[in-house]
Amino acid sequence: MLEKLQIIQQRFDEVSDLIIQPDIIADQKRYVQLNKEYKDLNKLVERGETYKTLLANQQEAEEILKDGSDPEMVEMAKMQLDEAKTELPKLEEEIKYLLIPKDPEDGKNVVIEIRAGTGGDEASIFAGDLYRMYSKYCQDQGWNTHFVDANEGTSGGYKEIIFEVSGEEVYGTLKFESGVHRVQRVPQTETQGRVHTSAATVMVLPEAEEFDVEVDMNEVRIDYFCSSGPGGQSVNTTYSAVRLTHEPTGIVAQCQDQKSQHKNKEKALKVLRTRLYEMELSKKQQADAEKRNSLVSSGDRSAKIRTYNYPQGRVTDHRIGLTLYDLQNIINGDIQKLIDELQLYQNTEKLKESGDLL
Repeated sequence: MLEKLQIIQQRFDEVSDLIIQPDIIADQKRYVQLNKEYKDLNKLVERGETYKTLLANQQEAEEILKDGSDPEMVEMAKMQLDEAKTELPKLEEEIKYLLIPKDPEDGKNVVIEIRAGTGGDEASIFAGDLYRMYSKYCQDQGWNTHFVDANEGTSGGYKEIIFEVSGEEVYGTLKFESGVHRVQRVPQTETQGRVHTSAATVMVLPEAEEFDVEVDMNEVRIDYFCSSGPGGQSVNTTYSAVRLTHEPTGIVAQCQDQKSQHKNKEKALKVLRTRLYEMELSKKQQADAEKRNSLVSSGDRSAKIRTYNYPQGRVTDHRIGLTLYDLQNIINGDIQKLIDELQLYQNTEKLKESGDLL
């Protein structure tokens, strides 16, 4: 462990020196990458310093107890030794997790797309419930959400809604939410009181920076149309909404949130760039998942990942076999327990793979 921490310290010193070099500052892509690495290493270095201090305290306390000539010092040494023995194993575990190679995408902002699946109007209502669930969770995290585009359902909710989330470690926190979410409940439209099963698909895409994906605008068709979404009466009278079609892939992105055509084009381009980036990323995730046989990080959009059962008040995540009888709080945004368990599962898997590092 100490040898590994020494290597981390050397790399931290190296990165600290690099990020103040003028040529690095001038290279935006390199500078952003190194800044991210600096923050990650800084946390490890701080925990490493605490670990070394505790080890030194343990050694000092053992020497005092071995000597045993000063009763007062012996009493203090016992307390010091107890503290070290309690804290060291916990700190070792924390450092082991911090030493797991991080997904470079984890620090990115995201674009979330929620689409109603099977179940007609009830699926649209459920898509709206999921949108509110994620909006509330993001608000509780202190993250910012920005509406991009939506197609409202006929009885409420959304056939499709797209929004951006920006903040710290957003993709790393929300990436396991991608997949098919099912709901089992009596729909508002059901007169017989029968439980129906409906579904909605959630996609969490890491937002692509300009230097991640270069979009050749000669390959993009641009269409302008009248907005029909939120924004008041004027949205229907000006051609402010923008639709971009990437002709080589057929990927379409549109935005009608802003009254400004220019701002809508900017947002739609961000979504287009993100979708192109995600195409490549999902291939990599699929390959990684096959390699480690893990459903959690497969990026498979068609996988049924979670069921929200209203009659029994339970939520089940099928990938890790976790069932929580706390549906009302979860659907109101309290999804941290689910996220924690999914991250723990993935970290444990990664820890098994990288056991040779420690």
